[in-house]
Amino acid sequence: MFETYPSAETAGEACAHAIAACLREGLRTRGRAGLVATGGRSPGPVFDALTAAPLVTSLDWARVVVTLSDERCVDESAPESNAGVVRRRLLTGPVAKAHLLPLWPRPEPAALAALAPFDAVMLGMGEDGHIASLIPGDPGLEASLTTDQLLVDVPAGLGKPPLPRVSLTLSALLNSRAIFLLMAGDAKREVLARAQAGEDLPVGRLLSQSRVPVRIFWSPEHSA
Repeated sequence: MFETYPSAETAGEACAHAIAACLREGLRTRGRAGLVATGGRSPGPVFDALTAAPLVTSLDWARVVVTLSDERCVDESAPESNAGVVRRRLLTGPVAKAHLLPLWPRPEPAALAALAPFDAVMLGMGEDGHIASLIPGDPGLEASLTTDQLLVDVPAGLGKPPLPRVSLTLSALLNSRAIFLLMAGDAKREVLARAQAGEDLPVGRLLSQSRVPVRIFWSPEHSA
């Protein structure tokens, strides 16, 4: 489902409400909920909306576990760390009651597996069509798109900055109840159109599957 919004902020607010609904359902039916967050610029407005009333007061964040779609192999205090961004921008105020499961250092596989199926997965997309750190040009990309493993190593030299990374595999991302894809700008919309037309890009593999619904939130400009 492709949805257009006038700004990154309105797209982020709509996505936050959709994610909150998924988490609320997980808490209601299973007593816990799992959210996969993402890095980059795209999730900032979503994080801001999730930490604002009334969404923040409508969820029992102490029973929510947050992990990441991918991570750079750096300490959480480094500016490149996705976990650091999540802790600073999302896990604030009442949301700080949520539990963060970082991907670096690598968690025990059982700890990550225990979260699945994830209630909500938040993703961005690069202008090369990558999602998480499933990046074109990686010699191991096809294996990452087809393996049943949860996590894979991604070598340095790919993505920005070109640091070594770990990433959830496509199989892990699809072990979820809903996926929310955030993007902004005409360039990314063109990449999406190429993927939908059949170009073999990681985002195209995500969109061509029928296992999990994917909602796309697009706005013409990135957040300020």
